[in-house]
Amino acid sequence: MTPLHYQSLAEIAQRLRVGELTARALAEHILARAAALAERTNAFITLMPEAALAAADRADAARAEGRLLGPLHGVPVNVKDMFDIAGVPTTAGMPSRIDHRAATNATIIDRLQTAGAVIVGKVNLAEGVFGKYVPPFNEPLNPWSLEHWGGASSGGSGVSMAAGLGYASMASDTGGSIRMPSAVNGVTGLKPSWGRISRHGAFELAGLLDHVGVIARSAEDVAIMLGVVAGADPADPTTLVAPVPDYVAQLGQPVSGLRIGVPRQWLAQGVETGLLDAIESALDLYAGLGARISDFSLAPEPELVDRWYDICTAHVALVHAENFARHRETYSEPLALAIETGRALPVARLQRAYRYRTEFAGRLAHAMADVDLIAVPAIPTAPPTRAAVEAMDNETMFALHRFTSPFSMAGVPTITLPCGVTPDGLPYAIQLVAKPLAEPMLLNAAHAFQKVTEHHRRFALP
Repeated sequence: MTPLHYQSLAEIAQRLRVGELTARALAEHILARAAALAERTNAFITLMPEAALAAADRADAARAEGRLLGPLHGVPVNVKDMFDIAGVPTTAGMPSRIDHRAATNATIIDRLQTAGAVIVGKVNLAEGVFGKYVPPFNEPLNPWSLEHWGGASSGGSGVSMAAGLGYASMASDTGGSIRMPSAVNGVTGLKPSWGRISRHGAFELAGLLDHVGVIARSAEDVAIMLGVVAGADPADPTTLVAPVPDYVAQLGQPVSGLRIGVPRQWLAQGVETGLLDAIESALDLYAGLGARISDFSLAPEPELVDRWYDICTAHVALVHAENFARHRETYSEPLALAIETGRALPVARLQRAYRYRTEFAGRLAHAMADVDLIAVPAIPTAPPTRAAVEAMDNETMFALHRFTSPFSMAGVPTITLPCGVTPDGLPYAIQLVAKPLAEPMLLNAAHAFQKVTEHHRRFALP
């Protein structure tokens, strides 16, 4: 039988609804597990036991009165420590923000709580939501292997899902920070269309590239979460006003006739053979389900990650201007370099980067006219070791981002899910990319794959 902490969010929500579990007992179980695995995973920055148990008690009291609070009634979830919760520190992984306490909730926190979620804590993230984990927080540890990378800035979210420390985690992705942790931890991560989820009350990295999203263990669980947090928000004028569909209701549709394009020119450059084989096996499975697999004509974009970095660093410099002036000594060199690079960026170069972004989004849209989804890796290799990531120069790090940054630049939705296993038992992952606001199709395609495979049901720790 699947351990309680590894059951799906959908299963847990149903058990809570029918009274088979109490929210308090479940919250106590997840909190105890988080405490027991604190050193092994380093997933959390702040656990919130008192608030979580109080929320669980409210859920149990409501059920005793015959009321359900919403789709997440009593379900333990966590959030990346960049989202404000009133009275709780929002560190953004930065030493200078250890004592920063929010006065109000981020919009997604209000939506989670209205839906009945029990927020058990705030998980670890890279400094300033950028790239490097710094003391006193340090990096989250991959549950599959202590030697291997836990992922980019949403590493705490990915690690917490792989370790069974909640049933979903709110995260963010600017250039790959949902997709990379999902890939290396063997879990499922959605970067939705830009603006689909409010950024109000979220610490900014680069606003025009920042996507708020979800990491969970299955596409179905992601769909439940997305239905709760998506939608227009007057407090964030960049949110999309398009109606929020019932993502869960649209799962289970046949994928026969689904058109999946494969950009062979992209895959021919530096993708590990074992990963290519895993992706081809996944595509064969889709073909067996009736999908139509075809080569996808989109030339490689060798300048894209550089142009992404230009836009990102320009925004980073703005976000950190005041704090960097006051607390320069607390910043790591990578983040300080990004700030200084952004400050010094010539206007003409930044303008070219924005123009390139718009043109690339157009090229992608035209290329996708005859397909519904495209299939690529999330990262071009199996999970790298921590030592290898630490030693990466800019060129190697940019290469790691070449399947993620393009779809941040275009603002389109993607989902990353496990699709195979390395000889050492680590996860391989596939990334599916859709057109703007095509999350229902994207989630359904991932769900169809997970209905007939077991990759997302492998568990890293007991």
